Amino acid sequence: MEKAKKIKLFIGLFYSILVIVFLYLFFSKFTLQEISSYDFIKNNRNYFFELRQSNLFILATLFILFTVIWVLAAGFGSPIGIFSGFIFGQWFGALFAVVGLSIGATLLYLFANYFLKDLIKKKFLYRYKNLELRFKKSEFIYLLIYRFIGGIPFGIANVLPCIFNVKTFNFFWATFIGIFPQIFLISSIGSGLEKIIDQNLKAPNIMELIYSPEIYIPLIIFVCLIIITIFLRKLFYK
Repeated sequence: MEKAKKIKLFIGLFYSILVIVFLYLFFSKFTLQEISSYDFIKNNRNYFFELRQSNLFILATLFILFTVIWVLAAGFGSPIGIFSGFIFGQWFGALFAVVGLSIGATLLYLFANYFLKDLIKKKFLYRYKNLELRFKKSEFIYLLIYRFIGGIPFGIANVLPCIFNVKTFNFFWATFIGIFPQIFLISSIGSGLEKIIDQNLKAPNIMELIYSPEIYIPLIIFVCLIIITIFLRKLFYK
């Protein structure tokens, strides 16, 4: 128990320091007024576009590395999906985001499985006891369904499989395939935002954004996907 407390304290300090350093470096270069302006977003859109055209490999590598660190710091997947779609476009954005999220999730799972397994079992096993037999019966399939339907914060969803002692190979590929549909749709929205910003010198209002096909089509599909996953979630966690 004492060891678990020390590990939790270390993780908390690590995350806090990581966030503080990131915010310090970011706001030492930009003010809050700058990052909230439309010109800032448009100019940086042009910067990333030129960088993508000149060296896609380096930009993609840095983005994937950033995503891995983001996940290890218990970050959510949705902002990464929008950001990747904005920078890389619909397909490449989804691919790079899913690769980074899957690697980060797997590393977090390995860390939790090694250091925090007993603590996680004590905290969550009684709530998900009914899933234990399902995972033993068909680990990859149920892990894939678990990843697809979501319903649990991304950071917690990455460590819960410690309860069922799933294989690392199955965890990575189930995560990769399971989160791809959602990330693809979120990335499509990010890509749509990039196109709208490229076509407008002035900031478009909210109605112009909503009525744009690049935004409302993936948004409608995403809402439909959420409704489907809610229905499946009730069956899966019953």
